[in-house]
Amino acid sequence: MVRRFPVILLIVSLLAGCAAYDGFGLQPGSRIEDVEQLMGVPAMRWTEADGGQTLVYPRGPMGYHTFFVRGDAMGYLVSRENVLDMRHFARIQAGMTTDDVLRTLGPPVPAWTVYFKARDELVWEWRYCDDWNEPARFNVLFDATAMRVRSTLTATERSRNVFGGGDRRMWCSH
Repeated sequence: MVRRFPVILLIVSLLAGCAAYDGFGLQPGSRIEDVEQLMGVPAMRWTEADGGQTLVYPRGPMGYHTFFVRGDAMGYLVSRENVLDMRHFARIQAGMTTDDVLRTLGPPVPAWTVYFKARDELVWEWRYCDDWNEPARFNVLFDATAMRVRSTLTATERSRNVFGGGDRRMWCSH
């Protein structure tokens, strides 16, 4: 019995760590304080027009998710979703501001932000798992003077030869 306790404690700790990563197990109606206790301090937070809040939890640079946790004006959890997917990327349109992009996808990976002087272009990048379970990168290209979206692009890590060749679909398996 004494030997089982450390094993049980390890399993519980690992499960708690998984819950902290994505907030799995949090149900609508949970308090926002419970979200922060489980998932930690958000990287970004803002108040919505209806008085609710959005908390942003990027899990990069090597992770594939950014979770937006939305609470209502009373401080109760309404939803939790990963925004690094094609549905959210499709919302990024030419002319959007950096703030619009941040409120759609959350912060990019800072180390992967690049400025191209010759084009006066700022590029933000996010890592995600595409619809075919392949590690990929999504880029937003800004006019660096106006700080407005010019265009976007996406490509698998394999096609960019990031981290060498080979099949990496197991990296995105759930």
